[in-house]
Amino acid sequence: MSSCRWLSLSKDTKYGSKMALNMFRLRATCPVFWKVFQFRPLSCEPLIVQMSKCTDEEEIFDLIERNKATLSEKQVGHAFNVLWRLQTQKTSSLKNVESVRDHPQFPTLYNLTTNKIEAMSDDTLVNVLHIAQQFAVAVHDPLVESLVTEAWKRLERFDINVLSTFSACLADQHLYYSPLMGKIADIVNRKLDSIQDLRSLSVLMISISSLISQHFQEKLVKKTELLFDTIDSSQVTTARKIVQFLGNVKCSHFPLLERCDKVFLSNVNHLDLDSIRNILAAYRFLQFYSFAFILMAKKRLTEMIPLFNHPANFVKLFVTLGPLAGPQEKKQLESTMLLMSEELTSQQALEVVVAMEEMESRNSHLIKKIASVLHKNLENYTPTELLEITQTLIFLHFPSKEVFMKLRELLFSYLKVSVQVKEIVSLSCALSMLPSPHTDEAVMSRIEALLPQCDLSNLNDFATSVLRWIHYDHMYLSKFTGKQLKLLQKLDHYSCQRLQQSNNFHLLWEELKYSKGDWFHQLVVEETIAAFQCLMDEINYTNVARIGFFISRTNYLSTSLLDRIAAVVVQQIEKIHPFSILGIILPFSILNYDPPQKDEFFGLCMQCLHSHLGTLDPHTLVFLGFSLATLEYFPEDLLKAIFNIQFLASLDSQLEILTSSLSSRVQLRLMELNRAVCLECPEFQIPWFHDRFCQQQYNKDIGSMNGAQQQIYKLLAEILGGPNFVKASVLSPYYYAVEFECILNKRKKPLPYGTHNVTLGKPARMFWESNIQIVGSSLPPGAERIAFEFLDSKAFCRNIPHLKGKSAMKKRHLEILGYRVIQIPHFEWNSMALSTKDARMDYLRQHIFGEGTS
Repeated sequence: MSSCRWLSLSKDTKYGSKMALNMFRLRATCPVFWKVFQFRPLSCEPLIVQMSKCTDEEEIFDLIERNKATLSEKQVGHAFNVLWRLQTQKTSSLKNVESVRDHPQFPTLYNLTTNKIEAMSDDTLVNVLHIAQQFAVAVHDPLVESLVTEAWKRLERFDINVLSTFSACLADQHLYYSPLMGKIADIVNRKLDSIQDLRSLSVLMISISSLISQHFQEKLVKKTELLFDTIDSSQVTTARKIVQFLGNVKCSHFPLLERCDKVFLSNVNHLDLDSIRNILAAYRFLQFYSFAFILMAKKRLTEMIPLFNHPANFVKLFVTLGPLAGPQEKKQLESTMLLMSEELTSQQALEVVVAMEEMESRNSHLIKKIASVLHKNLENYTPTELLEITQTLIFLHFPSKEVFMKLRELLFSYLKVSVQVKEIVSLSCALSMLPSPHTDEAVMSRIEALLPQCDLSNLNDFATSVLRWIHYDHMYLSKFTGKQLKLLQKLDHYSCQRLQQSNNFHLLWEELKYSKGDWFHQLVVEETIAAFQCLMDEINYTNVARIGFFISRTNYLSTSLLDRIAAVVVQQIEKIHPFSILGIILPFSILNYDPPQKDEFFGLCMQCLHSHLGTLDPHTLVFLGFSLATLEYFPEDLLKAIFNIQFLASLDSQLEILTSSLSSRVQLRLMELNRAVCLECPEFQIPWFHDRFCQQQYNKDIGSMNGAQQQIYKLLAEILGGPNFVKASVLSPYYYAVEFECILNKRKKPLPYGTHNVTLGKPARMFWESNIQIVGSSLPPGAERIAFEFLDSKAFCRNIPHLKGKSAMKKRHLEILGYRVIQIPHFEWNSMALSTKDARMDYLRQHIFGEGTS
C-alpha cells in the first residue's frame, strides 16, 4: 500500500475517500501507468520528515498553512522544534526570535497548538512551552498559561527530564516562589534517591534553590557528589549549573567546586565569554580561589580581544578580563573602550566604570568619557546603582564638582520618597561619601525612624555612614553634633537588642558576615561574642572557618570560642576542606592564643593541608605560612612548598592580577615569613632574599613620633645622660623598626653613640653596619643592647591586655637578634600611676636598670 501523505491527510473527508478509492483502482488496473504517472499533489514523505528538511522559517510556515486541517499534536510539536533549530543555527547577529513570533503565519501555529494541548505527550507539552518562551511569547499569553496549567495537572507523572525542563520554564517566568515551584521541590525531595541523571537534577536544583531548607540543600549536595562521577568529563554545562546552584544557596562546598573546576580546566575550548564570566563571578561570591582557572581565563579572554567590535559584547569582555589583565592587556582594553564610549548605554557605562575601579584604572581620558555618559543618565539609575557610581568615581579621583552636586541632589530626592530599608541604606551610604560642610538633619531623622526595622547588616552600614559624617563635621567644623552621637548610641542599642534575640547561628551569621566589626563599640562587640557563645554548639565543620575569620576581624579574645573551634577541628577534621584551614588558624595567630590541645590541633591542620600544598592559591599558602610562623609553628613541608623557584614564579604571576593593596600585603607577609624562618629555623637553610624589598619599603615609610613616643625619648635621654646615649628609629638586622635603642656595658652604664641629631617630629632611619649580624657580635664584652617599643591599643586584644601575635613575634625575634626588649604598653604609660614625670622616670629606670629611684 502506498504511504503517500496526501492520502492519509484526506481520509477523514468525503472527497478524500472517493479520491483514495479511485487511486487504488488506478493502481490495481494499470500498474505500468501508475509507475509512470505517480500523481503526487503533495510529497509522499511523512510531514515530519518534510519539516525536518526545511531550511528557513518560510518553508516550515508554508507546510503548516497547507496542512493545518490535519496536523497532529506530534507534528505541531515538531514544527516548534524545527523553528527553534533554525534559530539556533544562525549566528548571533542574525538571530531574531521575535521575527518568528511576529510572522504572519505564526497565529496559525498558535491556534493549532492551543487546540491540541490536552492531546500532547508530556515531553511535547513541556518542549512547546519552552520554545514558545524562547520565541518571546509573553508569560501572561493565553497559550503559555494553558500550557503551564496542563503541565501542572500532570506534574506527578513527569519523568525527571521533563520535570527539569518545566522547572526551567517556570524559572524563566521568575516563578521561583510560586506554589507550583514548591510542588516541584516536594517531588524532587520525595524522589531524590531514585534520580540518576545529574544533568536534569542540576537544572532542578537551580530552579528550586530559593525554596529549599538547609537539610534539603545538604541532601542535594550529597546526591550531586554521588552522581558526579557518572557524568562525562566534557559536561561543562552540568558543572556550570552545579556552581550556579552553590552560588544561589550561598554554599561554598569546596569538594564539589574543585571537581567542577577540573571539568572547566579540561574543557577550556568549550568555554565562551559568558561561561567564563559567570564562573568567575560565582567563584568570587563563594570565595573559591582557583589560580589555575584564573590564568586559563585570562589567556582565553585575551585571545578574544580582537574578536569583538560591538559595544554589547566588548563591554562584557572588558568587565570580565579587565580585573585579571596585565598592563599590556589593560592598555589595549582601555584604548578600544575609549573608541566605543560614545555608543554605551547607561547600564554598560555603569558596568565599565565599576570594572575600572577593580582594574585601578588611571586612564583620565576614559574616566572622563564614561563619567560623561553616567552624568547624562543619572536619573535612570536605582539608589543601589547610584551608590556604586559614587564609590567608583571617588576611588577613580574623578574631579568634577558638577557630577557630585547632581549626585547629591538626586540622592536627597530619592531619600525623601523611598520607603525600602535597603534603598535608604544605599542612599545614606552614598551621601556620607560626598564631602559636605554639614549633615542634613532630615537624613538623620530618616535613619532614626528606620532603626527598629533594620537587621545587623543594615545597622552596620548606617553606623559606617554616621561615622563618616562625624569625621567630616570634625574636619570642617572641629566639633561633633549631638544628633550624630545620639544616633550612634541608638545604633548600638538596636544592635545589642537584635543580638540578644538571636537564637539561630545560621541566621545570625547571614546578618554579620559582611560586618567588619571595627565600628562596634565595646558593648556591641561583647554582645556579638556572647551571642556566638550561646550558639556555640552549632559551630561545626561547615561554618568553623567563617566564625574564625569573623573573630579575627573583631580582635576580641574569647577563649571559649577558640577552644570550640579547635575541638571541632580535632573531632571533624576528615570533613574539613583544606581551603578552610586559613580561616581556622587566623584567629589563633592574630590573637596569639594556643588551645589546650595545641599540638594535636596544628598537626591535624597540617595533615589536612598536606594533600593540597600543590593546588592551593599561592597567596593563600603565603598567608598560611605566616600565620603558623606567628604561632611558632614551622612545618617543613609547607616551607619547602613556599620557598622554591617554581612556587615563587607562580606567586609573581598571581601578584600581577591581585589588587595593589592585596599584592602589597602578600609581599609583606612573604618577607615576614622569610625573616621568621631565617631567625627561628636556621637549620632549614632558607636564604634571606628581601633586602631590596625592605629598603624600598622603609624608604617609603618614614613616619613621625606620636606624643607618647616623644615623651619616652626625652625621658630616656634624661635618664641615660643625654641624646647621645639613645638612638631613635633604628632598623635592626632583618629590618625590624626599633623605636628607641640604648647600650649598657657590663656594669649597666650607658654607652654613648656617635654624634647625631634627632628631630622629634621626623626621626631618621639608622642602619647597623651589617644588616644580618647578631647584636652581641658588635658590642663590647658583657654589654647589652636594649630596644624600647611603645605598644598602642592595636598591639593588644580588644577586651583584655593580651599581646597579639605580631607584637609577640617581634619581641621574640629581637631577642633572638640579641636585644633585651622593653615593651611599654599604652595602658601602663597613660595610667594614673604614671601621671607624673617622676613616676614615668622611675618606671623606665626600673625596666632599664632593675631599680627605682626618686
